Amino acid sequence: MAMNLRKGFRFTTYEAPEQTPFEKLFEIFQELITHTSGDVDEALDWLRELDKEYELTDENYTIDDFIEDLKAKGFLKEEFKDGGGEGEEEEGPKGNLSITAKMERIIRQRALDQIFGKLKRKGAGNHRTNKAGQGDEHTGDFREYRYGDGLEHISMTESLKNAQINNGVGDFSLTEDDLVVEDTHFKAQMSTVLMIDISHSMILYGEDRITPAKKVAMALAELITTRYPKDTLDILVFGNDAWPIPIKDLPYLKVGPYHTNTVAGLQLAMDMLRRKRNTNKQIFMITDGKPSCLRLQDGTYYKNSVGLDDYIVEKCYNMASQARKLHIPITTFMIAQDPYLKQFIRHFTEANKGKAFFTGLTGLGEMIFEDYESNRRKKLRG
Repeated sequence: MAMNLRKGFRFTTYEAPEQTPFEKLFEIFQELITHTSGDVDEALDWLRELDKEYELTDENYTIDDFIEDLKAKGFLKEEFKDGGGEGEEEEGPKGNLSITAKMERIIRQRALDQIFGKLKRKGAGNHRTNKAGQGDEHTGDFREYRYGDGLEHISMTESLKNAQINNGVGDFSLTEDDLVVEDTHFKAQMSTVLMIDISHSMILYGEDRITPAKKVAMALAELITTRYPKDTLDILVFGNDAWPIPIKDLPYLKVGPYHTNTVAGLQLAMDMLRRKRNTNKQIFMITDGKPSCLRLQDGTYYKNSVGLDDYIVEKCYNMASQARKLHIPITTFMIAQDPYLKQFIRHFTEANKGKAFFTGLTGLGEMIFEDYESNRRKKLRG
């Protein structure tokens, strides 16, 4: 007698995945090390304070055990120097703790997961265009075989079906007229420059704006290097001046006692993109303040923090227009809500024919991801 098994869903109370003491502390430590810009001692001080308040550890596993595990697993390195002068010999060498390249990579991966979610990584990827041809992204459409089509693009299933329809099953034969290929899209490469404002206002008014911006930069870097490895990403920061920073230095990024030289940032971004051979180029700019500084030809700085300075603003509009002539769109992510600053960004965006997002800190990463993905469909220019 056959047994009829009924299939269905069985609901149980959610149980959080078991974590080892190290895993629990490691999650917290990753967040702290991002906020402290890579300062291990400060992050551990915060961790000890949290331990006192929330009893994160016990006698079986202490903060000191956790530190030793971090070193053993290759997340921290300790650099030794001599203990000092007379009377200090018994202390022995003193070690300075710093994070390793392995830890930098973990922080970027965490930022990607936090901001963009669990994205499916497809390996080598590029940016889709609307041109069909001998590319490497399948469209789902079929067409007749043409001389020169690669054998790897022939759809054997569809071709065999055509052979049976055209020639019959009894005396099977497959001719060139039966062959069909699956159409593909060309894929364009994208070159992106991400500009990050590190002026003093990024930590003013009791709000930490630089840490979310830094997380977004790390997430975007991880997204591009893992999902779109043929694309390029350059990162620059701008305060009184502008300078490039390598991706590996992102966890250590700090705000300085700077004004905001937006013009210098845009000049450097365009110089970087001029050297790229990719057809598709774009600038992302994360800022929370008004442009308040220019470097003059004689090397001196012209600064004005009161309101919007007409001279500085006009220079910004000129840079936006120059980028437009070079076919470089600028997407501005404005994380301040002042009406007069919004108006400036609107005029700036109009001069460039780019885009602007007026956002708080919470939605910043999602907006950047969506804009990056939407720009994948830009057409290749001949």
